[in-house]
Amino acid sequence: MSTYREIIGKKIKKVSSDPSSGTAGEMWYNSTTGTLRGPAILSAFSSGSPTVNAVSWMGSCGTKSAALIFSGTLNPYPTFTNVCEEYDGTGWASATNYPLSKIGTVGCGTQTAALGFGGGPYVVTTNEYDGSSWTGGGDMATPSRDRAPAGTQTAALGMTAYQPGSQGVVASESYNGTAWTGITNAGTARYFGAGLGVQTAAIVAGGVNPPTTALNAVEEWNGSGWTTLTVLPGTRTKAQGAGTVTAGTVLGGVQPPFYPLYTASNTKIDYDGTSWAVSPATLSTVRKFFGGDGSSTTVYCAAGQNTNSAAAITNTEEFNSSIDAITAAAWSSGSNYPSIVYRAASFGTLTAGATTGGSVNSPGAQPSTDITGEYDGSSWTSGGALNLARRGLAAAGTQTAGLAFGGSPSPSDAAVTADSEEYNGSSWTEGENMNTARQMIGGDGPQTAALAAGGGTPPVSALTEEYDGTDWSAGGVLSTARRSGTLNGTSTAGLYSGGETSPSGQVTNCEEYGGTSWTAGGTLLAAKGAWASGGTQTATLAFGGRDTGLSAQAYEYDGTAWSTRPSMGTARSMVAGTGVTTSAFVCGGESPSMVNTVEEFTGETTSANIADFTTS
Repeated sequence: MSTYREIIGKKIKKVSSDPSSGTAGEMWYNSTTGTLRGPAILSAFSSGSPTVNAVSWMGSCGTKSAALIFSGTLNPYPTFTNVCEEYDGTGWASATNYPLSKIGTVGCGTQTAALGFGGGPYVVTTNEYDGSSWTGGGDMATPSRDRAPAGTQTAALGMTAYQPGSQGVVASESYNGTAWTGITNAGTARYFGAGLGVQTAAIVAGGVNPPTTALNAVEEWNGSGWTTLTVLPGTRTKAQGAGTVTAGTVLGGVQPPFYPLYTASNTKIDYDGTSWAVSPATLSTVRKFFGGDGSSTTVYCAAGQNTNSAAAITNTEEFNSSIDAITAAAWSSGSNYPSIVYRAASFGTLTAGATTGGSVNSPGAQPSTDITGEYDGSSWTSGGALNLARRGLAAAGTQTAGLAFGGSPSPSDAAVTADSEEYNGSSWTEGENMNTARQMIGGDGPQTAALAAGGGTPPVSALTEEYDGTDWSAGGVLSTARRSGTLNGTSTAGLYSGGETSPSGQVTNCEEYGGTSWTAGGTLLAAKGAWASGGTQTATLAFGGRDTGLSAQAYEYDGTAWSTRPSMGTARSMVAGTGVTTSAFVCGGESPSMVNTVEEFTGETTSANIADFTTS
């Protein structure tokens, strides 16, 4: 009998505790637990950040770390759209719009070399994407939509299709990067099939045989002809295919009853070149008419529909099969703030933070408060009271060296203050007043290099002030006067994001400060105000607030552009909060009544999936 070292090339070591990571095939004996241990393959879906838009019936391509979705329909259905979004494995960001607003456009290729074609109302149009812009390609022979796509931008297949008039099915076509050529149609007439593979080795699985018969039939194209393969375990339509003809997968889609309910599925069905098997890993959200692509072991599924209605969703999921256990970025409940409060201000970090001021809930009024609460990531303790109770104030610094300034000392927003106070971790002391009184102000930075911008004086303000630990001095002026935006960074490297020109006048403006003047930054994904944030000029997490209503959305800025992050559990505005892009908290606000709930954000983490192995 061969030893483990002779077979694998690695020794089994005796250790008292598990290592923090491992490699495939590595094993060790844990003397503390008395078990043989090692990294085990874990196959599972995990949540990703939501798409910018709730969209379905779109084209898609790429991988789970470089994905692309485009065209389709928004809510309410059918609102045809030309939106295009890119995913980097962490968040979605808006990209150059697709040239057409169509339903049933499909895609193949990569995020930087993508191909989109067809769509309804029926067209022959093809478009190519280079990672920044779309250009027209060669037209298809027949107008159609909902083809089963496969291949790359320069070597693509559009297998089977839905064409105008009595749900007819047109012949498949092949693209060489310039022109489409008709190929022999598949043996089974269908549309809404799932496509996977490359131009010379592709599969079309499931679909609909006109007019409404759902299929489980599978056929393979070898570059010259079709071969009938083992059928799917059940009928499936409008699913997504990914991978190759020897390692492929069919995800989600519509399962019986197909018509008229269009019941969505959460299954992953894998193909090994011979037979199909339902994966034990399932999507957390059933979905149909969605976007997805990748390989059989690393795939993404984005947006689409997850009910029997036509309403689109924004949820994204990723599938991984590796020795790593992935804990997705997410918001979770924290310890409630001691008081129901809104228009408060926070400073510090998730594990050493503080919230101060705001309005508290009181019968017949919403008076300003002077309370300060300190947070250690688990619980709140009472801190020193502000010398001046106020709401709509800003804060900066750390839990032991904080700064609070501006605000409104009474329920009337017309009463504003320039008062500034410093915090030493236990009590507040008066500092020099700001030059201009205002509330709903943006502020951040260390206690000795703080920045204040915007706010309501009233009316709204564009003024900036810098604090050096002793004095406030005038700085550059924002290009757009506004209040209720978020400010991050320091007096020499600041970021002011969103805000409101009026209670219903949210903006998408984002401006960067270099110590003297403001310049335009990346445009927000949505107009936003009355929200909170944490981070720096080049790494900010912003969350909550209001746009067309209360918002639960979170976005991250990388110094150039904004992208989505997982949404909070509760939509709320006029919130307090602080932190960094990987750990933050949000506190209080309106939802729609005043609340004291706290949520904590934790970024995605990866760790080795260590498991016990039998010794018998």
